[in-house]
Amino acid sequence: MTNLVLGSASPRRARLLAELGVAFEVRASAIPEEAAAGESASDYASRLAREKAAAVSGQIPNCYVLGADTVVVLDEDILGKPGDAAEARAMLARLSGREHSVLTAVALVGPGGALCDERCERSLVRFRRLKAAEIDAYVGTGEPLDKAGAYGIQGGAADFVARLQGSYENVVGLPVDAVRAMLEKADLYPPRLG
Repeated sequence: MTNLVLGSASPRRARLLAELGVAFEVRASAIPEEAAAGESASDYASRLAREKAAAVSGQIPNCYVLGADTVVVLDEDILGKPGDAAEARAMLARLSGREHSVLTAVALVGPGGALCDERCERSLVRFRRLKAAEIDAYVGTGEPLDKAGAYGIQGGAADFVARLQGSYENVVGLPVDAVRAMLEKADLYPPRLG
């Protein structure tokens, strides 16, 4: 077993973490994803990242666990993963021609379950005006159904983006620079050679 576990089923997060060159295992966490009354988007994402890491740490207590959560925020509303195609269409119609925030929170829990570090990164994304037919075609691919805000910037929605301010990787789901700094602080990075 490695010293690091990614507490996420997201293949996009796993790919980004692998690009750092660190060895890790993947163990998905299953926690409810619902904001508490009055909870800000950043507090919500940070809480979920901590809860995901803690849940996996409870199963593998001798490892470091990295948890993450990404939310899309428009008009102070948290746009999570759509429940169905109709909700995905509605989210994309709201995002059309507008700027929104993408927040990704990451939490690193150490052996024994103690929180070592946590960060929340923000990127700003502006969509161009989308035609209804474009939204329908994209939703028809099924891609939006498992993504916050009903889109993946690394996939079919790349063409929707008119402007990006901040980290592209953060929008994909893992703020690589923040994670690298967290792993360095925990002496898990740079990768050991040999």
